[in-house]
This record gives sequence, C-alpha cells and structure tokens, in this order.
Amino acid sequence: MSHDERPAVDEVFHVETHGIDPIPDNERHGSAKDLFWLWFGSNLTFTYVINGALAVTFGLSFWQATAVVVIGGLAFFAISAAGLGGIRTGTATLVLSRAAFGVLGNLPAGVLNWVVSIGYTIVNTVVGTFALEAFFADLGWQGGNTARGLALLITLTLTFVVALWGHATVQFAERWMAYVLAIGFAALLLFLLPGTDTGAPAAAPGAAGWSLAFVVMLAGPFSYVPMPADYTRYLPRTTSLRAITWSGALGGFLSSLALGVAGVAAATQTDMTDAVAGTEKLLPGWFQPLFLALVLGGSVTNSIITLYSSSLNLQVLGIPWSRARAILISAAVTALGSLAALFLTDFTSSLLSFLSLLIVVFAPWAGVFLADMVLRRCRYDSDALHAGRAGAYWYRHGYRPAGMGALLTGLLFAVLTCDSELWTGPLVAPLGGADLTLLGSVVSALTYWALARRRAAM
Repeated sequence: MSHDERPAVDEVFHVETHGIDPIPDNERHGSAKDLFWLWFGSNLTFTYVINGALAVTFGLSFWQATAVVVIGGLAFFAISAAGLGGIRTGTATLVLSRAAFGVLGNLPAGVLNWVVSIGYTIVNTVVGTFALEAFFADLGWQGGNTARGLALLITLTLTFVVALWGHATVQFAERWMAYVLAIGFAALLLFLLPGTDTGAPAAAPGAAGWSLAFVVMLAGPFSYVPMPADYTRYLPRTTSLRAITWSGALGGFLSSLALGVAGVAAATQTDMTDAVAGTEKLLPGWFQPLFLALVLGGSVTNSIITLYSSSLNLQVLGIPWSRARAILISAAVTALGSLAALFLTDFTSSLLSFLSLLIVVFAPWAGVFLADMVLRRCRYDSDALHAGRAGAYWYRHGYRPAGMGALLTGLLFAVLTCDSELWTGPLVAPLGGADLTLLGSVVSALTYWALARRRAAM
C-alpha cells in the first residue's frame, strides 16, 4: 500500500496523515495521563533556567524570584484547560479561535501566532546549538563556525524528524525524553541549590524589576495558548475537563518550577549573562558534559511541539498542503532564523527583546480566546468551524466585531505599556518603569466579555 493510500492513523514512527481536519471518533485514543508527559517533557528546557536567572538580574532576591516562578507555572492550569475544545471538536486550537474572531479575522492573529511560535523554536534551537558546540569544545574540537554550523544542523534534524512524523511520535518522544531529562535536571538542581545566596539584594526591586520578571516568566506558558487542542484532539470525547486540566498543568508546572528555581539559584552565585557557561562553572567537571546534553535535549523537546503546531497553523492560514509538507516551511524559516541569531546578532539581547514582545501578541489574543471559550462553555459547532462562508462563524464579512475590537483594544494597551529593548511604550515612564503588557490579556478579555454579551442581549 502506498503512502497516499494508507489509512489515516496515528502511530509512532509513521507520518501522521491528519491535519486540522476533525479526528473521527473511531481514531480517538489515549488518556489524559498522556498530557502530563507531553507538557512535562516539553518544558524541561533550559529556557526556564535562563528566565529564572533573568528575574534575579532584574533585582529580585532568591525568594522573590522563586515566587514569580511559582506564579508563572500556575498559568499552565489555564493552558491545559484550553485543551477541552480539542476533545469536543477533534481539531486544532487555531481552528477553534475562528469562533472568537471570525474566519477571516482569525488570519492576522494566525500569522502573528505562527511568527511567534517559530521565534520560540529559534530561541530553543539556538540554546541547543550553543550547548552542542560547547560539548564539541570539551571533546577538544575548537571548530569555530564549522562546529557551530554542525551543531545547528544536528539540533534542527533531531527536532524536525520527530515533528515530521507527527502526533503519536511527538507524544512518544516527549515521554521517553522526559524520563532521561528529569533525572538529569534533578541532579542539576541538587548541585545548584546548596550554594544559593538567599539574602535580599542591596536595593529592593522597583516596579520595573517585578513587572519584567513576570513578563519573562509568563512568556513560556503564554506561548502555548494557541496549542493545547493540537494535543488533545485525538483523545476520546469522554475525557473530562478535570482530568486534562490537572494532568497537563502538573506536567508544565513541575518542570518549569524546577528549572526556573535552578536558574534563580545559579544567578545568585555567578554571572549568568551567558547562562550555559555560567551554570557550567557551578557544576563538577564530570557532570559538565552531561549538563550540555541536558541543555540540548531540553531544547529539542520544546522545539518539537512548537514546530509541530506551526504546521497545523499554516493549514489554518490556508496553505494547501498536508501537515507533513507544511512543516517544511516552518523548518526552513526556523533554520534561517537560527542562522541569523547565531551568526549575526547578540543572542542574549535578542532573547530579552523577543520575550518582551511575545507577550504583546499573546496576552491580548489569549484573553479574547479564553474569554470566548468560557462564554460558550467550550461548545463549538465542529462542522461550522470548517465551513468558511457557509458556516456560523463567518459573522460579518468573515470578521467578528466583538473579537476584533477586543483584540485591538488589548494590543493597544500592551503596546502602550510594553518595556522592551525594541520598543518602550509611552506609558512606561509615567508608570514608574513598570511593564504592564501582561494586563493586555485582562483588558482584551473584559472588552470581549462586554461586547459579546451586549451583542447576545440585542
């Protein structure tokens, strides 16, 4: 039987044939426990160590920064609960968001979400490349740009192959890599905690320090808002909201907490401007090669799910290719972006700027999407989501005024209050340097709630 004739199944090491088309009930499988390993494994990424370290550089003490890490991790409860729509409709998150924005209104946000998801994949790819390059140096090969280029090729290949195979292979890889990475990162935490300086900083952090720490720490969970249904759409319809919420949230919370605290602890002991090199200094010599392998593995686990979801995103945007073919576009852009980040820019500065601007996009979009999900109690007309002009979600010329108005309101608020190296909003100075970008989600959610309920009452 040829590839094109093979039935649409979801098997490990077989190329998944489904994309954003609804998953039939007879092909549903798995349980909520699968989500624990998916979110646990994908968040065992060194990015959280960097984020924890950044909180300290913003002026927070060990305990203050740890509190920010904990609050950031709790956001995974909302992310995981958002997967209920996938169970009920069998389709991806960015298809569900057509209900909030309209079929055409969903496209601009879809483009932005794709760009940001690729950006996050680039961040993790670069971190993994740096780790593998350092591993080569430990082996005695100082290969310069050649070594860096080879490290990038290996990192991209590991990510692309798993994401290309699709859903079942992604879940399989995340579970087994989580077993190994969890042991390694637990050892890392044990090495870093004993030397932690838990004393308060010389000067108390101001509003700017607190707000920037929250922006950086919540950037990780917020980046997943357009993805949860992508990984629940194969689960049986009988899977409960409570089960998926607790399973997924605990996975993301535990891994982000452990690695975030590791970053906070490291930053109280050494300069973490180069987070990989800084952390490596604090470890015994025999563990350093293993540490670099952990960094590489963590970057790959995170990049796998963002790259996979980006291929579904492209189908939502109208790319007339299968999911497996669409992922080639995402992989090519990731490769080009990684090359630029590695050879043309200062990575630490780029990371800070990217994480700050990430919230400008994701916070307002997430506010509207989650508010819409709550208002309709996660009940969608599955056929209408794919019906285009003929469906109930076409609204007014393809746009839903309530969704678009709320999104623009939230985006405006976020832009005005954003404090990034690339952009500083005019309200930042009057607010004492505080970055209130995160509140863009609250502004957009409340605006949507008011507009949608007003429309329903008319």
